[in-house]
Amino acid sequence: MDKLTLTQPDDWHLHVRNGSVLKTVIAHTANQFARAIIMPNLKPPITKVNEALNYRSEILQALPVGTSFNPLMTLYLTAKTTVNEVKKVANSEYVHAFKLYPAGATTNSDAGVNELKSIYPILEAMQQVDVPLLIHGEVSDNACDIFDREKVFIESSLANIVKTFPKLRIVVEHVTTKEAVDFVLSASDKVAATITPQHLMFNRNAILAGGIRPHHYCLPIIKREHHRLALIKAAISGNPKFFLGTDSAPHLTSAKENSCGCAGCYSAYAALELYAEVFEKENALDKLEGFASFFGADFYQLPRNKKTVTLQRQAWTVPASYPIDNETITPLKANENLSWKL
Repeated sequence: MDKLTLTQPDDWHLHVRNGSVLKTVIAHTANQFARAIIMPNLKPPITKVNEALNYRSEILQALPVGTSFNPLMTLYLTAKTTVNEVKKVANSEYVHAFKLYPAGATTNSDAGVNELKSIYPILEAMQQVDVPLLIHGEVSDNACDIFDREKVFIESSLANIVKTFPKLRIVVEHVTTKEAVDFVLSASDKVAATITPQHLMFNRNAILAGGIRPHHYCLPIIKREHHRLALIKAAISGNPKFFLGTDSAPHLTSAKENSCGCAGCYSAYAALELYAEVFEKENALDKLEGFASFFGADFYQLPRNKKTVTLQRQAWTVPASYPIDNETITPLKANENLSWKL
């Protein structure tokens, strides 16, 4: 197969930042995806509908002329979130979910939730009006091994949330472990998960073998090989509980390559091509359209896209970097070869 035509996909987990970074990266996403769920962890975080609408306007203004792209906004769930704000989200055409960050779990999560039971009244309100909850599923306890934080969160928190709020639609974002896959499979159809390209392509050797490789460092951190294989099995299964969410996270190269490099992989430049590499290796290119184009839209209760995109077999080399002002962003797989091109 030398060409693959798909219904235009959506990215159900995306960071685009703001300012000059936004202006640099948004065209990459808009070139491939019709829509994307936009993460709210800016500084300060996006916690109210009016803030999300302003951010949406900034995104739209940053798009190249003639580009058709619909940013799907989210709000950052905090201990100060009100039931009234939940109702505003339910009535908003442009805001689609709340994002839960356990405090300290990842980039710009300082405003996250320390005690999950304190937000149970908000989760109940979300359940009543059918507003989805998107979860960064890790504990942030420094005493917990970083490779176990997703597993512990599932056991200590997520299982109870799902049990307590059985009608709440939940996306367990960027799952990284077999335990997370198994949990999603065992839960009701109200629970789904996104999977990133880096967690499908790499195990933890990619971060540490041959030296520390900061551009493979993300949170949740990449895990052992048997977890990667479980993620691949889920992604290519055709099960609608699993769908595309890149978690593409642009950081300046200088912020990644220093004594305390930040977490995040920039994959938006060629997200669909990266997923195609994985699916082809598993002889599962026929499963890519459901994973990339259908299942997420169905879970979010949005119409499937009508346009198509075509991938063509074409060897090309990923750029070493993308310029931004006087700095750069280093993409995932920089200077490496890919075999599909949009």
